[in-house]
Amino acid sequence: MIRSHRIILFLTFFALLSIFNSGCESRYEDLDLSSYQYRDTKDLVKFVYDASLIIKKDGLKGLEHVRNNRKLHYTPDRYLYIYDMKGVNVFHAGMPDLEGKNLWDLTDKNGKKPIQMIIAALADKDNPHAWVHYSWWEPGKFYPVPKSSCHFKVTTPEGRVLFVGGGLNYPQEEKEFVRIIVDNAVQLIKENGDAALSRIMDPVSQYIFRDVKVFVFTPTGKLLISPVMNDSLADFKLMDCVDEMGRKPFEKALSELRNKDSVWEVFLARNRYQRILVKKSLYLRKTFMAGQEIYVGAITDLPQPPG
Repeated sequence: MIRSHRIILFLTFFALLSIFNSGCESRYEDLDLSSYQYRDTKDLVKFVYDASLIIKKDGLKGLEHVRNNRKLHYTPDRYLYIYDMKGVNVFHAGMPDLEGKNLWDLTDKNGKKPIQMIIAALADKDNPHAWVHYSWWEPGKFYPVPKSSCHFKVTTPEGRVLFVGGGLNYPQEEKEFVRIIVDNAVQLIKENGDAALSRIMDPVSQYIFRDVKVFVFTPTGKLLISPVMNDSLADFKLMDCVDEMGRKPFEKALSELRNKDSVWEVFLARNRYQRILVKKSLYLRKTFMAGQEIYVGAITDLPQPPG
C-alpha cells in the first residue's frame, strides 16, 4: 500500500509538473527561439517578451507593476528597461536615475548611439527580436562592457508606443547575430548599390561590433570591404587564405555558393586570448551590385560546448 501510494504521488507530481511546463511554454508559441544556440540568449528573449506582454496588456498599470517590483526585473545577468519611441527612458531596473531622461543622442565609447540603433532594429524584418550590440556599463561599475540586447515594440491600451528591452553583458556570439547583419547588409546593397558600402564600413554602424565585421568581395577575391583592414587598398588575396589546418574556407564557401544563395563554413583559428585552436564560422551571402555578382559575409565564434 505504501509503495502504491508513493507511485500515485510521483505520478501526480509528474503530471502537475508537465502541466506547469506546458503552460509556461504556451506563452512562447509565437516566439521562435530555434535560431539561438545559447540558453542565456533564449532566457533573455523570454524575459523581455514576458515583460512586454505585461505592458501591452496592462499599459500604465503594467508600468506601475514593474516599478513596484523592480527587483524581479533585475539580476546579475540581465535587467529590464523601457523607453518611448523618442528616446525617453520610462523605466530602468538597473539604473533608476535614468528614468525620465531623453537618451536619444547618448553615445557609447565607440561612437554608437544605442537608442537610435534600437529604433532602427525594431523596423528591421530581418531582425525579429531587434538585437543591437554596443558598449554599456554595469550598475555600480565604472568601466564599459560589451552588450547585446533584444527588444519588443508594444502599444499600450492607452495608445502609448513603447519598446521593452534587456541585454546581456559579455554575451556569447550567436550565429544569428551574424546572420542578421549580413542579411541586412545584402538588403542595403540591393536598395542602394555601391552607395551602401560606405554605410557598411562605418565603424559606428550595426555592421561592425566587437570582433565581428561585415566584408564584401568579388568572385576574383577583390575586396570592396576588407575583413581585416579599415580600407580595401591592400593586396590581400582572400581566395588563397588558409586556416590553421591548411584549408581554404573562402574558396570552399564560394564553391558551395554556386548552387546556393548563402552558406555557413566552419574553419579553425587561434584564440587570441588563450592561443588555442577554436572553431570559427563564416557566413556568406551571394548578391549582385551594378550587375556584378558579389559576396557579403562576416565571421564569428562557433558556439562552444560547456566546459
